[in-house]
Amino acid sequence: MAEELALLVADVFEAAGALRRAGEALAGAEGQTQARWQLMSVVSEESLPVARAARRLGVARQGVQRIANELVRDGLAEFRDNPDHRTSSLLALTPSGRRALEAITTRAEAAHRVMGEGIAQADLATLRALLRRLTEQTDQWAEAEAEAEAEAEAEAGTGAEAGE
Repeated sequence: MAEELALLVADVFEAAGALRRAGEALAGAEGQTQARWQLMSVVSEESLPVARAARRLGVARQGVQRIANELVRDGLAEFRDNPDHRTSSLLALTPSGRRALEAITTRAEAAHRVMGEGIAQADLATLRALLRRLTEQTDQWAEAEAEAEAEAEAEAGTGAEAGE
């Protein structure tokens, strides 16, 4: 089981690389990058603070802030007042940003039809469900490991203090 999972992890990384390259090509055809496309997608349905957008993307806030600033500079997004938090503005797409996102999405839909050719819808649904389950179990494992490590460090600190 562990060996098969290790092979799956390698396959997932390889697929992620191929999908990332395809994403860069799709976004690049519209003068964007995949990172900009991802951020525009995240804030397309609701305006978000940069920190929350970063959490949803699973990346560092500083990198998302840089990309957000670029999108604002290029007129594709804007910062709006956040009624819930005075110092944390909301990032929102402008009409130009929505048009850019729509153009990339249209290209992506056409590409996805070609990429998925010959793969049954049910197989894709099963694969998605398994990947979500694997992701959840991996996150649970990582959280448990972090908690165990924190407990071990706390105990080591307590033991060191008791020995003084």
